[in-house]
Amino acid sequence: MRTSEDRILTTHAGSLPRPRALAELHGRRSRGEPVDAEELRRAVAGATAAVVAAQVEAGIDVGNDGEQGRESFFTYVQHRMTGFGGTSLRSGMRDLLEHPDFLELVVPRHVRRQVNLMAAPAAVSDVAYRDTGEIDAECALVAGAPFVETFMTAASPGIVAAAMENRHYPSMDEYVRAVARALQVEYRAVVDHGLVLQIDAPDLALERHTLFADRPVGEFVSWVELVVSALNDALQGVDRDRVRLHVCWGNYEGPHTHDVPLQEILPVLYAARVGALVVSMANPRHAHEFRCFERHPLPDSMVLVAGVIDTTTNYVEHPEVVADRLERVAHAVGDPRRVMAGTDCGFDTSAGIGDIAPSVVWEKLRALRAGADLASARLWAS
Repeated sequence: MRTSEDRILTTHAGSLPRPRALAELHGRRSRGEPVDAEELRRAVAGATAAVVAAQVEAGIDVGNDGEQGRESFFTYVQHRMTGFGGTSLRSGMRDLLEHPDFLELVVPRHVRRQVNLMAAPAAVSDVAYRDTGEIDAECALVAGAPFVETFMTAASPGIVAAAMENRHYPSMDEYVRAVARALQVEYRAVVDHGLVLQIDAPDLALERHTLFADRPVGEFVSWVELVVSALNDALQGVDRDRVRLHVCWGNYEGPHTHDVPLQEILPVLYAARVGALVVSMANPRHAHEFRCFERHPLPDSMVLVAGVIDTTTNYVEHPEVVADRLERVAHAVGDPRRVMAGTDCGFDTSAGIGDIAPSVVWEKLRALRAGADLASARLWAS
């Protein structure tokens, strides 16, 4: 995993705005409606080329394909794996359920929703990875991309198991491990293509106020331990320096009053066989948690990708704000060479429901670059 000796590199958490026509194609495919495969292929290729160019223009060092080839950050697996069908009954976020007036306020935002993440397919038979055709095609579209380094995202077994209901396996433990074995094919394919693998694991924080909302925090921590264990098994033989793990509390505007504190899960995250953690630290609920890295030092084997851009508000962070956040994180970690500048989450985690206007997304990423440059000048001058 590339780092720098004299400046803070910029990256982001994965998804970037999709053209509306592409989002509609993904939505139709997600619902099982007919989609012309060649039309979808051309749309994905064009959108990927455009989003790579836009990242370079914005000053992103470590970029990706913006997840243009996927309908969402986890339901895409239904097209690559066997065993899914029907509709899941996903638990709602506890903080949102406590504020129905807030839900009424945001409902209009979801009129253009193409993929319903709360009603994903369920596991109805043995899950297995079909073939690597789709992931190979995604990786091929970013081969030779003009980044310092290129990454590709993949779902964690935990988010698949939590959001795609188990109606087949005798226990959740068996379901998580079966999904991990299946996803191992995708993980290895990404690394074999020479890309950094980013595992998207919001389940390692989000499920505290969904699946485990009414259960003791100890049971939730046991869940985190289970998912990390399954991930480690799936990553056997993969150089940990080629893997980064993204953890967040749900990429939505809301109260977030039931989010698990980072300090409760950080020691377990450190047990993951990965070379970097990608953690939300810009939003109002978690901006203070950079201090956790003073109390629980980052392992020598890890880099921290600090979320310093909020992906749920159309406010564009001032570069000085970004720089301040990065400086605080660097001092907490103790070495700016082990810090990268990132975003809290993706900007278009599900086709058609991004909360940030596309033009604002690129303003935010330009602010990320400018803030990282300011912080670099100060950190390396001291």
